[in-house]
Amino acid sequence: MLKKTKSEVYALGQHISMSAHKARRVIDQIRGRSYEETLMILELMPYRACYPIFKLVYSAAANANYNMGSNESNLIISKAEVNEGTTVKKLKPRARGRSYAIKRSTCHIIIVVKDISLEKDIDIKYLTCLKKPRWKKKYTDMIYHDMYSSGGVWDKK
Repeated sequence: MLKKTKSEVYALGQHISMSAHKARRVIDQIRGRSYEETLMILELMPYRACYPIFKLVYSAAANANYNMGSNESNLIISKAEVNEGTTVKKLKPRARGRSYAIKRSTCHIIIVVKDISLEKDIDIKYLTCLKKPRWKKKYTDMIYHDMYSSGGVWDKK
């Protein structure tokens, strides 16, 4: 699953009580970015998922500093993934002796940081391939279409 190389260190957060879909929304924004830029993004984003991810990124940088002695300015987020965890199921009592099921989802988050100063030849294409592709709109022209004067719906008898 995770191959530990000499230039990569990871931090793992398990059973974080939030949906994996909501955590992925934040993780997609920080994948492939530098450590300082990631901390700024996570502090300014208005989502609840930012705080546990912020703690994991900070922990991964502390692990890199302790294990490899690397500087924080040389770290990039090389891999960030979110997996679904267990679902906590509870029953809420309702009227007339009935009960409703409440499902509380959890997730597991893995943050892998890489020290780019230890790499011999760092490739710019490698850094750009880590980011999620941004799809461009194919059709940017505005086409004026008036259905009343074009002989469309209202001209039929």
